[in-house]
Amino acid sequence: MNMKKSITRILAVDDDPDILTLLKYNLTREGYEVLGAPDGQKAIEQVHGFRPDIVLLDLMMPHLSGLEVTKFLRADVASSAIPIIMLTAKGEESDIVIGLELGADDYIVKPFSVRILLARIKAVLRRSEAPESAASAQSLTIDGITIIPDRFEVQLDGVTIKLTATEFRLLHLLATRRGRVITRTQIVDETRGEDYAVTDRSVDVHITSLRKKLGTHGNIIETVRGVGYRMKG
Repeated sequence: MNMKKSITRILAVDDDPDILTLLKYNLTREGYEVLGAPDGQKAIEQVHGFRPDIVLLDLMMPHLSGLEVTKFLRADVASSAIPIIMLTAKGEESDIVIGLELGADDYIVKPFSVRILLARIKAVLRRSEAPESAASAQSLTIDGITIIPDRFEVQLDGVTIKLTATEFRLLHLLATRRGRVITRTQIVDETRGEDYAVTDRSVDVHITSLRKKLGTHGNIIETVRGVGYRMKG
């Protein structure tokens, strides 16, 4: 018997009604189920009832900013794994960096192309489903760091730490190629997808965040100036 595939749910959050209308119209045409929220507070209220597969989140909003919403969603176990794409105005690079540090998965600068938005959504959804395909991978233990792909889990000296999906993929990539230099372009291609438009700065942000979470083990990730990163061999 054929099982009906569930429809992907998208929560679109923006205080500009014209942008919300644009998002709803185009995403619905692509077969997504879309719910709009006019501000951050309403978005938080709707997350648990609507249970979106992905959130499109404006940064500059009244009541609660997109950064505050991101922080809330990542701190709540029920919503911590929901992919987030930030919608930003030009000139908000510092906010983009903070958003990525908080665990956002991608960002799109306004005004944006609908075609690019759709491609980014598909790419983020593919990456969010990727952990299931890692079930056959073997666990790795390097200098007290244990990476368990089938549980998408990392332990430091036996204690589980919380990483974002991108941080996990980045650590796993470096560990499986230990001793080899991985360029920023390769990091983008293998951890976020080739269709992700990323800057060197955002790659560096993820590395910085990962090192912090690894604590005293963080120095295992070396910077190769002008090239990229590697895990000490």
